[in-house]
Amino acid sequence: MSELVVLSDAGLYCPAGDFHIDPSRKVARAVVTHAHADHARPGMGQYWAARAGAGLLKIRLGRDAPLSSLAYGERTRIGAATVSLHPAGHVLGSAQVRIEVDGAAWVVSGDYKRCPDPSCAPFEPVACDTFVTEATFAQPHFQWQPPAVVVADILRWWQQCKTEGKAAVLFAYALGKAQRILAELAAHSDETVLLHAAMTPLVKAYRQAGVRMLPTEPVGDRPKGTSFAGRLVLAPPGAGGTPWMRRFAPYDTGFASGWMQLEGTRRRAAYQRGFALSDHSDWPGLIRSIEESGARRVLAMHGQTQTLIDYLRGRGIEAAPLQAVGDHAPATSA
Repeated sequence: MSELVVLSDAGLYCPAGDFHIDPSRKVARAVVTHAHADHARPGMGQYWAARAGAGLLKIRLGRDAPLSSLAYGERTRIGAATVSLHPAGHVLGSAQVRIEVDGAAWVVSGDYKRCPDPSCAPFEPVACDTFVTEATFAQPHFQWQPPAVVVADILRWWQQCKTEGKAAVLFAYALGKAQRILAELAAHSDETVLLHAAMTPLVKAYRQAGVRMLPTEPVGDRPKGTSFAGRLVLAPPGAGGTPWMRRFAPYDTGFASGWMQLEGTRRRAAYQRGFALSDHSDWPGLIRSIEESGARRVLAMHGQTQTLIDYLRGRGIEAAPLQAVGDHAPATSA
């Protein structure tokens, strides 16, 4: 059977459909899994993406981008391939890509997670013959706590900052993580959170999509001497250590990321607090998703691929790294 997806110089490529998935350079036809900048790039001839993330993609790609949006589960024909998009649970509008050609079905996972998240549709297992999975956190020691536990920790830290008369500046990725935090906190508070300017239009797009979050307002240019004591401020990691931070003094800093589970990460990055909240699957989530796909073969990409491949082979599952055009996967071993 010919490969339905291979690696080309522009990224993942489906020869039968003559389209790319999340291409890294300009191509004629692009299926986009979600709106993060390393997956959705401007300049493609035509885009297909999940309708739930269309608002975010218009921000990323431009209002006039040639975008065809699909409902989750809706099937469309691209070249000789039948394509459908299914929830990935990563961020709003994130999708797995199912490709069917001559009765063979592959699923390209995109980025995904299995933890509950009130800001996006949950991951949906999709049956397939070959499952192409990400492996960002594919090490057995990556096992996330329930999100409610992490959110409770964020709330306690925020309250402690209030008690100490400090601002609580929480760094989080501008798309996905910030909105997830706002949605999680909405079950526990109704206080207004301050936003870095980079987050404002993305939060607005989530609200327009019907996601319930804490009220927000931009930090803006407030008068000198304004007190931020007790306020929660969300900012992208790039704002750390810049003059923009001076207005919040005195403040404590935190960072919400799965990488915070690694010993020493918080200290190296000079954050007072680290919260291990990830929008990617942990090790148990990866294994569970592979099993639920029913795939006879697994191809891994992005991250700790060899660890995952070795584990799957040890369980008798055919597994290999996703191969470039013209390459041949190594023979599997038990």
